[in-house]
Amino acid sequence: MTYDEFRRQIGKAGLTVHAFADLIKMNRISLSNYKQGDVPSHLAVIATLLGAMADGQTDFRSVLLNIDIAPKRPRGAGIGKFGGDKKEGLDLFIKGDNHG
Repeated sequence: MTYDEFRRQIGKAGLTVHAFADLIKMNRISLSNYKQGDVPSHLAVIATLLGAMADGQTDFRSVLLNIDIAPKRPRGAGIGKFGGDKKEGLDLFIKGDNHG
């Protein structure tokens, strides 16, 4: 789904991109980054369902508010996942144990 079609679908539900991001506990900037390409299929499905629910005058907000949605962690947010253990090697160098 294109970003324009995505915006059209969530617009039918009376949502802006930022309101949609807040609703599904997603980073607003991450969602806006899809302007340059296609929106991932899982977000396209949600947007299409919200548009269809709004067309049928179904209150999707009350449905979504009953779901405990965990906020999505930003990429690279895992401890020790990016760049390895920064202390390893550095401690050796500082202590003068580096023979290199």
